[in-house]
Amino acid sequence: MNLDRFPRHPLLFGPSPVHRLDRLTEHLGGARIWAKREDVNSGLAYGGNKTRKLEYLVADALAKGCDTLVSIGGVQSNHTRQVAAAAARTGLGCVLVQESWVDWPDVVYDRVGNIQLSRIMGADVRLVQAGFGIGFKESWEQALEDVRAGGGTPYAIPAGASDHELGGLGFAGWAREVAEQERELGVFFDTIVVCSVTGSTQAGMIAGFAAQDRPRRIIGIDGSAKPQETLDQVARIARRTAELIEVGRDIEDAEIVLDDRWHAGTYGIPDDTTIAAIRLAGRLEGMITDTVYEGKSMAGLIDLVSSGEIPRDAAVLYAHLGGQPSLSAYGAAFL
Repeated sequence: MNLDRFPRHPLLFGPSPVHRLDRLTEHLGGARIWAKREDVNSGLAYGGNKTRKLEYLVADALAKGCDTLVSIGGVQSNHTRQVAAAAARTGLGCVLVQESWVDWPDVVYDRVGNIQLSRIMGADVRLVQAGFGIGFKESWEQALEDVRAGGGTPYAIPAGASDHELGGLGFAGWAREVAEQERELGVFFDTIVVCSVTGSTQAGMIAGFAAQDRPRRIIGIDGSAKPQETLDQVARIARRTAELIEVGRDIEDAEIVLDDRWHAGTYGIPDDTTIAAIRLAGRLEGMITDTVYEGKSMAGLIDLVSSGEIPRDAAVLYAHLGGQPSLSAYGAAFL
């Protein structure tokens, strides 16, 4: 894997921690479960999985002489909050298009959580009425044009930092990091569980692990409620990233797994299963997951382990991608 040839602007503390989830493992009575914690990977506005990706995108932006990061997400986007933090840390401007991807009735939905943090960090936050979608949006293109019209040089970051040439590099590096931590811990994680929406987190993992010798099962848990669109994007980014880092072989269809049983029917809306999973992880491990992403992947993990679909002799690594800052926007779900 030829990853080191790509410039990286450090935004992380270092390798994100890995630890056992002993009480959850005992409760479910199946496979051994560990967590790798992207939610505590950085000191920048609570971190998260996008911060790892932004190390490569920010380096590219600086190398190209750009002065403003321009990105897009929903009103409670974890990604745009991390873009705002990366811009603040590097002295760049930041324009964020926040679309109405989620129909959630809480009256403070557009005032608390991620969007509040982005405003605190000085981002130009633009609320736009537009539905959920992981593709390129007219509102984002307009924001890029506005920066140019004002004499700036924008750097375009798509939703989730995903559909970008360098979008998969951060989690290709994550895969290498996991292998190093396994050697230190004396464990091999044969199964990885990760939430997928815009796709480059899972895709980067697939490409990065493809460069290693031992096969693993990477189970994507769909959070988009548009699983075919997400699956297609994961596959495209995984194969593009594998070529970029010179894995030296093709990514097989069987390596790209997206399970759509826990997305709760709509992006950003939790159901009873999501809420139960959040409560269980919190009560047993003091580990907080969110309603949009990690609560859904935790629900998937719980069911897959307790049902035996993940066998009892497996060692499972749950990729905790962050997202907790959005919880204050979902207060009604926990009354």
